[in-house]
Amino acid sequence: QVQLVESGGALVQPGGSLRLSCEASGFSVSAYAMSWVRQAPGKAFEWVSSQTSGGSCTSYTESVKGRFTISRDNTKNTLYLQKNSLKPEDTAVYYCRVHGKQWKGQGTQVTVSS
Repeated sequence: QVQLVESGGALVQPGGSLRLSCEASGFSVSAYAMSWVRQAPGKAFEWVSSQTSGGSCTSYTESVKGRFTISRDNTKNTLYLQKNSLKPEDTAVYYCRVHGKQWKGQGTQVTVSS
């Protein structure tokens, strides 16, 4: 049974950092390209970052370039998103996604506020 469990979200002050985790089960993250997406209150889903299955290629939406880093640990079957220099506009529920699949997790809430 496939499961995606996102965690690591919190209330953090502007300029702070967080690391989000997406722990997968029922499949190997090493076999798939994966992404992080987010949904801010009252807004549509927004793509944030992607990484190829081998981890050699990453991409980011313009607003997070230089601040966020996507990575994975295949031994832990987990995808990560390191978020630095957080801004209030980063407030959203963050989800991981597996390319080509409809698998979904519950998301993790990130709130950036002073």
